Amino acid sequence: MLKKGDQFPEFELENQNGEKITRASLKGRKAVIYFYPRDNTPTCTTEACDFRDNISYFNQLNTTVLGVSGDTKRKHQNFTQKHNLNFDLLVDEDYQLSDTVGVYQEKKTFGKTSMGIVRTTFVIDEEGYVIDVIEKVKVKEQMSQLKEILEG
Repeated sequence: MLKKGDQFPEFELENQNGEKITRASLKGRKAVIYFYPRDNTPTCTTEACDFRDNISYFNQLNTTVLGVSGDTKRKHQNFTQKHNLNFDLLVDEDYQLSDTVGVYQEKKTFGKTSMGIVRTTFVIDEEGYVIDVIEKVKVKEQMSQLKEILEG
Protein backbone atom coordinates (compact mmCIF):
# COMPACT_ATOMS: atom_id res chain seq x y z
CA MET A 1 0.00 0.00 0.00
CA LEU A 2 1.27 3.47 -0.85
CA LYS A 3 2.11 5.51 2.21
CA LYS A 4 2.77 9.10 3.19
CA GLY A 5 5.72 10.51 1.23
CA ASP A 6 5.46 8.03 -1.67
CA GLN A 7 5.10 9.28 -5.23
CA PHE A 8 1.61 8.49 -6.55
CA PRO A 9 2.13 6.29 -9.63
CA GLU A 10 1.68 7.48 -13.18
CA PHE A 11 -1.71 6.53 -14.57
CA GLU A 12 -3.99 7.14 -17.51
CA LEU A 13 -7.64 6.23 -16.97
CA GLU A 14 -10.89 7.27 -18.63
CA ASN A 15 -13.48 9.21 -16.69
CA GLN A 16 -17.24 8.68 -16.99
CA ASN A 17 -17.25 10.71 -20.24
CA GLY A 18 -14.41 8.81 -21.90
CA GLU A 19 -11.88 11.62 -21.34
CA LYS A 20 -8.35 10.56 -20.37
CA ILE A 21 -7.21 11.63 -16.90
CA THR A 22 -3.53 11.25 -16.00
CA ARG A 23 -1.40 11.98 -12.98
CA ALA A 24 0.34 14.64 -15.06
CA SER A 25 -3.01 16.40 -15.61
CA LEU A 26 -3.24 16.90 -11.83
CA LYS A 27 0.14 18.65 -11.53
CA GLY A 28 -0.08 22.01 -9.82
CA ARG A 29 -3.20 21.04 -7.85
CA LYS A 30 -3.72 18.90 -4.80
CA ALA A 31 -5.91 15.85 -5.33
CA VAL A 32 -8.11 13.61 -3.24
CA ILE A 33 -8.23 10.24 -4.96
CA TYR A 34 -10.65 7.89 -3.32
CA PHE A 35 -11.02 4.22 -4.16
CA TYR A 36 -14.39 2.59 -3.56
CA PRO A 37 -15.86 -0.86 -4.29
CA ARG A 38 -18.92 -0.25 -6.51
CA ASP A 39 -21.26 2.37 -7.92
CA ASN A 40 -24.82 2.58 -6.58
CA THR A 41 -24.26 0.61 -3.39
CA PRO A 42 -25.46 2.29 -0.16
CA THR A 43 -22.09 3.19 1.41
CA CYS A 44 -20.46 4.12 -1.90
CA THR A 45 -23.43 6.35 -2.73
CA THR A 46 -23.20 8.08 0.66
CA GLU A 47 -19.47 8.62 0.12
CA ALA A 48 -19.92 10.04 -3.41
CA CYS A 49 -22.73 12.36 -2.26
CA ASP A 50 -20.52 13.63 0.60
CA PHE A 51 -17.88 14.60 -1.97
CA ARG A 52 -20.55 16.18 -4.18
CA ASP A 53 -21.93 18.21 -1.28
CA ASN A 54 -18.45 19.40 -0.28
CA ILE A 55 -17.01 20.07 -3.75
CA SER A 56 -16.94 23.87 -3.28
CA TYR A 57 -14.70 23.35 -0.22
CA PHE A 58 -12.24 21.32 -2.31
CA ASN A 59 -12.42 23.82 -5.19
CA GLN A 60 -11.56 26.69 -2.80
CA LEU A 61 -8.42 24.75 -1.84
CA ASN A 62 -7.50 24.12 -5.51
CA THR A 63 -8.01 20.39 -4.89
CA THR A 64 -9.28 17.92 -7.48
CA VAL A 65 -11.55 15.07 -6.33
CA LEU A 66 -11.43 11.77 -8.22
CA GLY A 67 -13.31 8.57 -7.42
CA VAL A 68 -11.89 5.26 -8.69
CA SER A 69 -13.58 1.86 -8.94
CA GLY A 70 -13.62 -1.17 -11.21
CA ASP A 71 -16.99 -0.18 -12.67
CA THR A 72 -17.47 0.49 -16.38
CA LYS A 73 -17.76 3.91 -18.00
CA ARG A 74 -21.49 3.28 -18.49
CA LYS A 75 -22.03 2.45 -14.79
CA HIS A 76 -20.07 5.60 -13.86
CA GLN A 77 -22.24 7.68 -16.21
CA ASN A 78 -25.43 6.31 -14.64
CA PHE A 79 -24.09 6.83 -11.10
CA THR A 80 -22.99 10.39 -11.94
CA GLN A 81 -26.35 11.30 -13.50
CA LYS A 82 -28.48 9.62 -10.84
CA HIS A 83 -26.75 11.49 -7.99
CA ASN A 84 -25.73 14.71 -9.80
CA LEU A 85 -22.05 14.08 -9.07
CA ASN A 86 -19.84 17.07 -9.86
CA PHE A 87 -16.43 15.39 -10.03
CA ASP A 88 -14.86 12.66 -12.16
CA LEU A 89 -15.12 8.93 -11.60
CA LEU A 90 -12.27 6.94 -13.15
CA VAL A 91 -12.66 3.55 -14.80
CA ASP A 92 -10.20 0.96 -13.44
CA GLU A 93 -11.88 -2.17 -14.84
CA ASP A 94 -8.68 -4.22 -14.84
CA TYR A 95 -7.81 -2.94 -11.33
CA GLN A 96 -4.34 -1.97 -12.56
CA LEU A 97 -4.15 1.33 -10.64
CA SER A 98 -6.00 -0.12 -7.64
CA ASP A 99 -3.50 -2.98 -7.50
CA THR A 100 -0.49 -0.68 -8.00
CA VAL A 101 -1.46 1.55 -5.04
CA GLY A 102 -2.27 -1.51 -2.90
CA VAL A 103 -6.05 -1.24 -2.45
CA TYR A 104 -7.05 -4.24 -4.59
CA GLN A 105 -6.99 -6.92 -1.92
CA GLU A 106 -8.61 -10.08 -0.71
CA LYS A 107 -11.59 -9.16 1.43
CA LYS A 108 -14.41 -10.88 3.24
CA THR A 109 -18.01 -9.86 2.66
CA PHE A 110 -20.73 -11.76 4.47
CA GLY A 111 -18.28 -14.60 5.13
CA LYS A 112 -17.33 -14.91 1.46
CA THR A 113 -13.74 -14.20 0.39
CA SER A 114 -13.11 -12.39 -2.90
CA MET A 115 -10.78 -9.86 -4.47
CA GLY A 116 -11.92 -6.25 -4.55
CA ILE A 117 -11.16 -2.64 -3.73
CA VAL A 118 -10.74 -1.82 -0.06
CA ARG A 119 -12.19 1.66 0.54
CA THR A 120 -9.12 3.92 0.79
CA THR A 121 -8.47 7.64 0.20
CA PHE A 122 -5.18 9.24 -0.86
CA VAL A 123 -4.41 12.94 -0.53
CA ILE A 124 -1.81 14.01 -3.09
CA ASP A 125 0.21 17.25 -3.19
CA GLU A 126 0.80 19.49 -6.22
CA GLU A 127 3.88 17.45 -7.24
CA GLY A 128 2.19 14.03 -7.02
CA TYR A 129 3.42 12.94 -3.60
CA VAL A 130 1.13 11.31 -1.03
CA ILE A 131 0.41 13.77 1.80
CA ASP A 132 -1.75 11.28 3.69
CA VAL A 133 -3.70 8.05 3.38
CA ILE A 134 -7.02 7.23 5.02
CA GLU A 135 -7.22 3.44 5.21
CA LYS A 136 -10.38 1.48 5.98
CA VAL A 137 -12.39 4.65 5.45
CA LYS A 138 -15.36 5.28 7.70
CA VAL A 139 -17.55 7.33 5.38
CA LYS A 140 -19.24 9.34 8.15
CA GLU A 141 -15.82 10.48 9.47
CA GLN A 142 -14.01 11.00 6.16
CA MET A 143 -14.89 14.66 5.44
CA SER A 144 -13.67 15.87 8.83
CA GLN A 145 -10.48 13.79 8.40
CA LEU A 146 -9.88 15.30 4.96
CA LYS A 147 -10.46 18.85 6.21
CA GLU A 148 -7.95 18.23 9.00
CA ILE A 149 -5.38 16.90 6.51
CA LEU A 150 -5.87 19.68 3.96
CA GLU A 151 -5.89 22.48 6.51
CA GLY A 152 -3.15 21.00 8.70
